[in-house]
Amino acid sequence: MSSKIFPSAWMFSILLTLSAAVSGCLPDDPGGLDSTRKKSGFGSYEGYAGKQYDGWVDTSQYVEMRDGVRLAMDVTFPAEGGEIAEGPFPVVWTHWRYHRNRGALLRYSTPDGEELPQVDSPVDYREDLQLLVRNGYIVAAVQVRGGGASFGTYQGVLSDAETEDAYEMIGWFASQPWCDGNVGMWGGSYAGMTQYMAASKAHPALKAIFPRRAGLDMYDFVHPGGVFRRDLLEHWGQLTRNLDVNWPGPVVRGDEGGALLRAAIAEHEQNWDVVKEYGSRKLRDHNEPTLNWMENGVSGVLEDLREAGVPAYHWNGWFDVFARDAFLLYRNYAGPQKLAMGAWGHSRMPDSLLMAERERIVAVEQLRWFDFWLKGIDNGIMDEDPIHFALMDEPGDWSWTSLQNWPPSETAGIAFHFEQGLSGTVESVNDGVLSRDLPTGAGFDRYPVDLSTTTGTQTRWDNAVNGSRYLVYPDLSENDRKSLTYTSSQLSRELRVLGHPVVSLWVTSSTMDGDFIVLLEEVDETGASHYVTEGTLRASYRREEEAPWDNLGLPFHRGFEEDLSPLPSGEPAELTFDLLPTANVFNAGNRIRVTVMGADADNVELPLTRPTYGVFWGAPFASSIALPVMR
Repeated sequence: MSSKIFPSAWMFSILLTLSAAVSGCLPDDPGGLDSTRKKSGFGSYEGYAGKQYDGWVDTSQYVEMRDGVRLAMDVTFPAEGGEIAEGPFPVVWTHWRYHRNRGALLRYSTPDGEELPQVDSPVDYREDLQLLVRNGYIVAAVQVRGGGASFGTYQGVLSDAETEDAYEMIGWFASQPWCDGNVGMWGGSYAGMTQYMAASKAHPALKAIFPRRAGLDMYDFVHPGGVFRRDLLEHWGQLTRNLDVNWPGPVVRGDEGGALLRAAIAEHEQNWDVVKEYGSRKLRDHNEPTLNWMENGVSGVLEDLREAGVPAYHWNGWFDVFARDAFLLYRNYAGPQKLAMGAWGHSRMPDSLLMAERERIVAVEQLRWFDFWLKGIDNGIMDEDPIHFALMDEPGDWSWTSLQNWPPSETAGIAFHFEQGLSGTVESVNDGVLSRDLPTGAGFDRYPVDLSTTTGTQTRWDNAVNGSRYLVYPDLSENDRKSLTYTSSQLSRELRVLGHPVVSLWVTSSTMDGDFIVLLEEVDETGASHYVTEGTLRASYRREEEAPWDNLGLPFHRGFEEDLSPLPSGEPAELTFDLLPTANVFNAGNRIRVTVMGADADNVELPLTRPTYGVFWGAPFASSIALPVMR
C-alpha cells in the first residue's frame, strides 16, 4: 500500500539536511585493492577502493568565459593531513542554477549570534560528495551565468549561452595540471538537466554523467496536457529571483569585502523572467527569440545527445515531478546507461529511514559509476541489469528489484471500467464503481465542478520548488467527497502495478472545455484514501499526435495552436491520457479508486467559469483506466 507520507529528494543544495550515514560504504584500504573482500552490486561496494584520503581542502575562484563573463566556482581537493594531496585526479563538477553552496544562506535563516558551521563548498555538507573526494576525486560546483556570485545575465532555462559555458568549463577542467583529463558531472533537478545539455556538446573529456531528478521537456513540466501549473511556476520564479538578486550567494576567495559579488548581482537585475516567459506561452509551438519550447531544453538537443553517447546514470523517484521523464530519457538515450527509481520524490522527506536509504544508495552508485567510467575500475556495474526500482508496499516498506527493459515485459495492461454506483465507500458526488467487467448498462455522471477540490499544499509539485515543505499527501477522502469517484470492491489478493496507467474518459462540458484531473488512489480497510499517482489533460488539447521522441507508446498531446478544438456541444468526446508512472502494491483487502476532478485549487490555474461535466460509462462511451499489472 502507498504510504501516507511520501518522501522526496532535494531540489536545491541550499535546503539540504543530510541525515544519512554513508561512512562504511567503502572501507579504508590504504594498501590498494583487496581482492579477498571485493563486492560490487546495486547499493553495495567493497574492496575496490584504492588510496583513501583523510579529508579535503576547499578553494574558490572566478573563471572567465569566451565573452568575458566570469563564473564563480568552488573546487574541493582530496587532502592528507590538511594539505592538498598530490594529483592529478579526475574532476566531477556540477553546473548549478542556485547558490553553489549553502554557506551564505545559513546566515539568512538562523538567529543572530548562533554559531554556524563553516560551509565553503557542497562537499562540506554532502556525504555523497565527501565519499568521492575521499576516494580520489576533485569535486567542483560552478554557478551558471546570471546567478549567485557569477557575472552576466541569465538568458533563459538551459540557454545556448549556458550550454556553451558548460562545454568551455569541461575543457578548462581537463586542461588543469591537477586534473588527469577525465571529467564527469553530478547534480540534481536543474543541475541534472545541465548535464544532459553539456553532454549534447560531446566534449571528449566528458566521460560520464550522473543526473538526478532531471526533466526532458519543459513545456510538459509547466503545461502538462495544456493544464497550467501556476503555483509551481510562481514559486520557482520567486525563488530564483530571490537567489539572483535579494539573497546574495557566497563570495569567492579574494572578494571578502563583497565588491565583486555586488557587481555581479547588479548584472542580474536584467535576468530572464521565468514567470513571464513560461506563464504566458501556453502553446508548444510558441516561438519567439526569448523562448522556443521545441528547442530550449533537453528535448531540443536529443539528436545531439544520442550522437554524443556520453554514459549516463539516470536517477529519479516515483513521487518526483519528473518521474515520467526518467523513463523517456532512458528510452531515448543512445549511450551506455543505467536507471534507478526509488520510493521518493524531489525534495525533503519526513521518513528518516527512507532518506538514509536514498542517500546511502546514491552515494554508492555514484562512486561505482565514476570509478568505472573515469578511473577504468572494472567493478561490474555494466554487467548488471540496467534498471533498478523500489516497489512500494506498506508505509516505510519497499523492496529493490531489477529489470532488463522498459516498459517491463513482466506487466500487462488490465482495464478497469467506470460504472454507476453505489460502492458504499465514500459519499462523493456519485460514489461510482470501478469494475473489471464492462457495464451491461450505460449512462453518465453529472458533475458541477467544485473549485475547492485539491490534492493539498504538500504535493510532489510543492515539494519540487519549495524545499521547506515535506512531501506529505493527506487522506484524500475529504477531497474525494467533492469529486466523482469510481471505487473497486475489496481486492481478494494483492495487485502489483508497475508502469504508466492510462485513462480513457468520455466526457461533455457545459463550457465545451475544462481541465480533467484524474487521481489513482488506494483505499485501506479504515476507509482512508492514499494518493498513488495522477494525470491531467485540458479537453481542448485532446488531439493526439506523434511525439517528437519515443513516447513509450503513451498518448501524446502536442498542444500546437492548430490542434486545439472545443468539445462538441452535448456529444461525448474521448480524452485519453497517461498518469505519472508508479510502482505500487495494492494490498489484499484494500480497494482501487479513481477520482475525477475539474480543479486542483492549490496546484493548477483555476478556470474563469465553473463548468459542469458529464462523465460517461458503459458502451459505446465506456470510460476506463488501464493499469499495468505485474504478472
